[in-house]
Amino acid sequence: MLSSLARAATRRPLTVILLWVLFLLLGFGLGTGVFGRLSDNVPEVPGTESEHAAQYLNRVDPTGESITAVVEGVAVSDPGLRSQVERAVADVRGIAGVAAVPDPYTTRGLTAGDGQALIVPVTLEGGLDDDAEERAVDAATDRIRQIDAPEVHVSGGTLLGKQLGERAQQDVKNAELISLPVVLALLLVVFGGLRAAGLPLVIAVSGIAGAFLALFGFSQVTDISVYAIQVTTMLGLGLAVDYALLMLVRFREERRHTDDVIEAVQRTVAAAGRTVLFSGLTVAVSLTGLLVFPSVFLRSMGLAVAAVVVIDMLAAVTLLPALLAKFGGGIAAAKTRPEGEDGRFFARVARFAARRRLAVLASVVPVLLVLALPVTGMKIEIGDATQLPSSTEARQLYDTVDAHFPPGTGVSPVTVVLRPGTDATTAGRIRALSPTAATRQLPGGATVVQLQPSGRVDGQEATDLVERVRELRGDEPVQATGPAARLVDFRAMLSDRAPWAAVTVLIGIFVLLFAFTGSVLIPLRTILTTLLSLGAALGVVVWVFQDGHLAGLLGAEGLGALSLTAPPLIVAIAFGLAMDYELFILARMREARHLTGDDQEAVVTGLRRSGRVVTCAALLLAVVFGAFMTGGFSPILQIGLGLTLAVLIDATVVRMLLVPATMALLGRRAWWAPNQLRRAHDRFGLNEDPTPSPELTHT
Repeated sequence: MLSSLARAATRRPLTVILLWVLFLLLGFGLGTGVFGRLSDNVPEVPGTESEHAAQYLNRVDPTGESITAVVEGVAVSDPGLRSQVERAVADVRGIAGVAAVPDPYTTRGLTAGDGQALIVPVTLEGGLDDDAEERAVDAATDRIRQIDAPEVHVSGGTLLGKQLGERAQQDVKNAELISLPVVLALLLVVFGGLRAAGLPLVIAVSGIAGAFLALFGFSQVTDISVYAIQVTTMLGLGLAVDYALLMLVRFREERRHTDDVIEAVQRTVAAAGRTVLFSGLTVAVSLTGLLVFPSVFLRSMGLAVAAVVVIDMLAAVTLLPALLAKFGGGIAAAKTRPEGEDGRFFARVARFAARRRLAVLASVVPVLLVLALPVTGMKIEIGDATQLPSSTEARQLYDTVDAHFPPGTGVSPVTVVLRPGTDATTAGRIRALSPTAATRQLPGGATVVQLQPSGRVDGQEATDLVERVRELRGDEPVQATGPAARLVDFRAMLSDRAPWAAVTVLIGIFVLLFAFTGSVLIPLRTILTTLLSLGAALGVVVWVFQDGHLAGLLGAEGLGALSLTAPPLIVAIAFGLAMDYELFILARMREARHLTGDDQEAVVTGLRRSGRVVTCAALLLAVVFGAFMTGGFSPILQIGLGLTLAVLIDATVVRMLLVPATMALLGRRAWWAPNQLRRAHDRFGLNEDPTPSPELTHT
């Protein structure tokens, strides 16, 4: 297959390039429409109690979504302000689709005790279609913002999703403006020429276009989270550079030994292209674990990110060879160095780790385990506006309410639906859980009880309240919903499905690595060492963002918990990225072993030939992830830091020290497989070895 792709790309390079140009236009034209379709409904899990109750309310409740405005900067007793607010309230009440707007001057709790701020909540009618709801929200927002006061902030409901989408779009633009020039500068250092340095950026742009197009496609059939834009774009950009770097390094090596550009391209695809293919498959398989979870968010993220990985992989083995066939003649061959000089540093590190294998294991493994310790106390929450940058309107609204109103003001209540037939005694016990419980009747005889938690929307008090409701109801037709209930159900879903997700990913990775190496011990070693680096990275994320250590250096703060989006995405994506570097190294080890038959020297040669590529790729990925961390959105900061640390730890400590140490410890047994599996590999596995680079004959 790769040989066919290489021939097609080199025989008709202009056709291949034109097809990719059309793809780019489609991605940056149609694909960017996803920014208007983003959702902030991350914790929804189909089939759970909270989701059933929410769907029931959507059908029968005459009231729907709500938005909130806060006015600050003028004393609320000012006659001019009061007149403006009362006129605005009257006007908003008359907007089609608005169900209720209480007067903040006559409704308890809507004016601040210090007299310096007031809240205007706007409740929409239930059953509105998307267009009618959007018109009502826009009209209400525009009218409220006409109030002449120093600070007027409006957010919440569908407006919050729109604001987050706009913020995500701006963050992506800023990250691209930061990362692409830095990546280009680093590639210039690596390759020493603008043409070679520019080609990975072409592949990277293809990855970004693919990210937009994949997300837009998935948005037609399911909700796409606001987090998806940054995550898929950063990964698409980073992996595209990774794969292009690997291919270009191999192309320059092949150019040492042939003046025929087409032959060099075909040899590059046969060798490095095979590694890219398996690398892309392993990353995609790592993300299949997300499909095990019933969460729409996790499933859509897994599918979207996997789609982007596949697009990057295809660009690397089709578009890049076509570009090299057309313009590769101007790319200089890699410098010829004296025998033993090329990759000397990495060879020395590999030999040191192999000779001192027990000492390396005894020193590195405990350090990684210590870094991973905070994971044992990890907590996850939906989070509130404190996760947002201070420049966002939702955060400014939150800060204003927090500064002027009692704790808990504006916190979403635990909503309890009492269906017809609920025992009156049970209903009374549920109402007694909150001294400020509010009750209202629904058409059809059901009752809604809203219990106000004393702390945060998804804090311990709120989740305890949900658990208490579910204990008190017994067999009664009572359901709890709201953010806290959704968090309880999301945590239960993670706990139930995480083992199955892990098994799915590990089996898939094991099968792919076995197909690549023909060994059963190398996949096991790879999985164990990768889990060490992954645990260490996630432990540091918990230490920083949950416990608050050094969070200020990243423009964040300790929140007492991680965003519920961060851990599953960090684990799935980082595991796949680690497989990237493992395959880069194993490909060179396998190639050297096939040629020389020397297991120990193959380890050294593998690192000598791949160490520079792995290090450069990790550095470039760190730059990309770091650029996306400049937006200040806490979940993206958490994901960015986790992936950056996982990549750097894996590419340095694990691949440069633990890999040669464990391979030396295993010796020839590293490539062992039972006879039955060996026969299966001989028949179905990767057996067609590419022609090795001529310099390997001199190692």
